Amino acid sequence: MDEGEDPIATRRGWMGLLARAPAKEFARLWDAAALEDFVHEWLRPPETGAVMVRGRAGATGAPFNLGEMTVTRCALRLADGRVGHAHVQGRDKRHATRAALADALLQGPEAETLRAKVLAPLAEAEAARRAARARRAAATRVEFFTMVRGED
Repeated sequence: MDEGEDPIATRRGWMGLLARAPAKEFARLWDAAALEDFVHEWLRPPETGAVMVRGRAGATGAPFNLGEMTVTRCALRLADGRVGHAHVQGRDKRHATRAALADALLQGPEAETLRAKVLAPLAEAEAARRAARARRAAATRVEFFTMVRGED
């Protein structure tokens, strides 16, 4: 982490990226990085439940309940005392475990390796997916304009 960087915002960023990452892509990068399964104890073993998703009309209106979403969460502690948490969409307990391990490891000396081998490729893939979605949406955009009729 760089000087002046907010540690809470940084952690929030990597936890969000790990939660949004496709499980298969995350698993492939994790295995390719040759990260072992670090010895850990469960503070909260992986468990699946539902959370209420809220939305806002136009992103600025009053919040409303959109519906429920399935989420798997867990928390663990590494042998050296670092704690990792994860919440991931769906029922994949292994994805949640990897995300919690990554969260704990990103707080220590393994952080740079994990950023380079796992987080950077995940962030690039997410940016590519967002750009593709934006291009598809832009292709359907309709421009409305008003012509002045001169009768007024």
